[in-house]
Amino acid sequence: MTFRRDVDTSLLLLTVTLTCIGVVMVYSSSAIMAAERFNDGFYFLKRQLLYTLVGFVLMAVATYFNYKNWRKLAVISLLGSIVLLALLFIPGFGVRVGGAMRWLRLPGLTVQPAELVKLTLVLYLAHSLTRKKEKVRSFLKGYFPYMLVLGLLLGMLVKQPDMGSAMIIAGVALSMLIVAGVRWRYILPTILMTLPVVYFLIMQVDYRRRRIMAFLDPWDDPFDTGFQIIQSLVAFGKGGVLGQGLGIGEQKLFYLPEAHTDFIFSVIGEELGLVGALIVAALFLLLVLCGIRIALQCQDPFGRNLAFGISLLLGLEAFVNLAVCLGLLPTKGLALPFVSYGGTSLVVSLIAVGILLNISNSLGSVK
Repeated sequence: MTFRRDVDTSLLLLTVTLTCIGVVMVYSSSAIMAAERFNDGFYFLKRQLLYTLVGFVLMAVATYFNYKNWRKLAVISLLGSIVLLALLFIPGFGVRVGGAMRWLRLPGLTVQPAELVKLTLVLYLAHSLTRKKEKVRSFLKGYFPYMLVLGLLLGMLVKQPDMGSAMIIAGVALSMLIVAGVRWRYILPTILMTLPVVYFLIMQVDYRRRRIMAFLDPWDDPFDTGFQIIQSLVAFGKGGVLGQGLGIGEQKLFYLPEAHTDFIFSVIGEELGLVGALIVAALFLLLVLCGIRIALQCQDPFGRNLAFGISLLLGLEAFVNLAVCLGLLPTKGLALPFVSYGGTSLVVSLIAVGILLNISNSLGSVK
């Protein structure tokens, strides 16, 4: 008989807090715009609440679904997400928004396959790295097959285009390989060989090159390529230490593009100030540390790899989004986990936390 300890309350509380902050800030950042576009100020709020409800239900299911069973689903889930990515390029399935084909139209809903790929790749790597054990130190049997899988995924993401998700996936995958024991003499040459490709993908595509130039000097073109980052910095400047007050921010009023998605942290900075922004950043840091603690305490190699991969995925996404809003990285279309508006990102993030909670529960099992 197995007795389980209570759910990891620290991790659960952090997740619920971030998600609740997200619901409030989605409404605050989108109400006026939603009323203007859809004649319904609650348009985005109602959908975010629905996504939250679905996400929490699936998180609860994942919390009590033995994480070891994910090993049986790892390969098929990755293949399924690759199929969904491929469907984007079939006329009638993909939805083009802002020049990017990132959303898939299915009966009754729209999903973003890249968000699913991030989690399924972590599941696959955790399973495969555990199965191969010491073979991961081999080039042909360990490293090279992973590069083929990663290359396929990155190619499909760049084709959309979605360079932000591609960079997140590459960072998470390489980090998991390093922790698993893959030799640096394989990884370093791979990184060096991909640098010219990345340079070409950026500098040979006009809007990407202009984004880099805007990142280096946004004031050189303040009304076009530099507009987003300038308006984001203005939001933080207006917020000061304590903020202008919840709902009182001005930058979301058609000045700050994608205020309820990519730049929702900027709205937080304006309305809740430096204090609010630091609290949100601290919540993410604590969540990632909880995940890493679970990974370090887990004696099962699969659980350890999975907990580390999920923690890194959530942490890296949050870091990139916050850095973009602060002008520390070039503009990327990445959501802030749990906080930004968006069904697929929120639901997948909550499922990932559910898996972490189950791994944590297993640490206290007594037979």
